[in-house]
Amino acid sequence: MTGHKRTAVVTGGGSGIGLAIADRLAVDGHRVAVFDLDPSGFPDGYTVDVTDRDQVDHALTEVRWAFGPVTILVNSAGQEGYKRFTNLSFDTWNRVIDVNLNSVFHCVQAVLPDMIGEGWGRIINISSSSTHSGQPYMSHYVAAKSAVNGLTKSLALEYGPAGITVNAVPPGFIDTPMLRRSESRGLLGRTIGDHIQETPVRRAGRPEDIAATCSFLASEDAGYITGQIIGVNGGRST
Repeated sequence: MTGHKRTAVVTGGGSGIGLAIADRLAVDGHRVAVFDLDPSGFPDGYTVDVTDRDQVDHALTEVRWAFGPVTILVNSAGQEGYKRFTNLSFDTWNRVIDVNLNSVFHCVQAVLPDMIGEGWGRIINISSSSTHSGQPYMSHYVAAKSAVNGLTKSLALEYGPAGITVNAVPPGFIDTPMLRRSESRGLLGRTIGDHIQETPVRRAGRPEDIAATCSFLASEDAGYITGQIIGVNGGRST
């Protein structure tokens, strides 16, 4: 990666895809802070509930004091859930919307002054390939992630003149501990092997595949890419 050392925040960076993104941005030379309910997987971790604006603001104050203005934000925090729509309580609906969508509102709004002040920014939202095709028993999750894609496009138009790019990365079938737990509970419909056979590149994705895309989008070289939904899915959905 070429360019300046920047300060980056990765939400949900304590494990899985978020941790892989945080690790990659650190390798790229950025100063990286992780916001997570359990950030123990990363050296500069902050215990933050990203649905709580006060906690987000407090942690950002600490990050700015330690590293300087935040000009890279990756919103990777998420919460999945499997429930037939008719059995879905409104409280559960709201919680999934809160984690997957409202947290993006809080974090983007909180860091935008830094990016505007620097005249440079990169916002990368991790959405979901389920926004293309839907997913049974995940209506709350798919609704939230679809909204993230729409928010991404609107913010890109609004803040492009300020030197800030905003893109979304919807991961495809990524091999994570959460995926393995879903398979063991019979929530995938088929086995992981069956899904792999339906993937043109004939393998499951790795968290590092998502991290590599985020690394590029956070770089100087990606300055002419904004408002895009960039699928990393092995060719399964476009």
